[in-house]
Amino acid sequence: MDKKIRKAIFAGSFDPITNGHLDIISRASKLFDELQIGVLINPNKKGLFSLEERVELINACTKDLDNIKVIKFQGLLVNYCREHGIDTLVRGVRSEADVNYELQMAHMNKELDSKIETIFLPTNKQYSFVSSSLIKEVLKFEADVKHLVPKEVLIALENKTK
Repeated sequence: MDKKIRKAIFAGSFDPITNGHLDIISRASKLFDELQIGVLINPNKKGLFSLEERVELINACTKDLDNIKVIKFQGLLVNYCREHGIDTLVRGVRSEADVNYELQMAHMNKELDSKIETIFLPTNKQYSFVSSSLIKEVLKFEADVKHLVPKEVLIALENKTK
């Protein structure tokens, strides 16, 4: 009898990936046979890191997790999921505001594809305030973020902001 492979995707811009993201990735990787990290291509946004740099950083930061696959995608996430046999979306939530936003997204995704399920993983409380945007903002003022991002990202950030 063929056993169905349990696949999920954790999608975002990851510009840059933070320790909060990695906490969610690590925990979600234990729940699924394959966890894809979907790096969103948004032509309307100019990120600090290029798409290729973000994929490279995520690969470097997740190299010890053997069931992770980093992919790039654009368009509707539910369409990507349908095309690739993925029926579960993983979302990290830090605050009540995140829950409200993510719940709306989960309902919309369910409306677009009734087979899609969304699971919410609360962030580790030590990362409850961390976001990629906030990391980039405080770096403008030369703040120390070494405890908030992986060492690979810290090096890349230092090279970008010199």
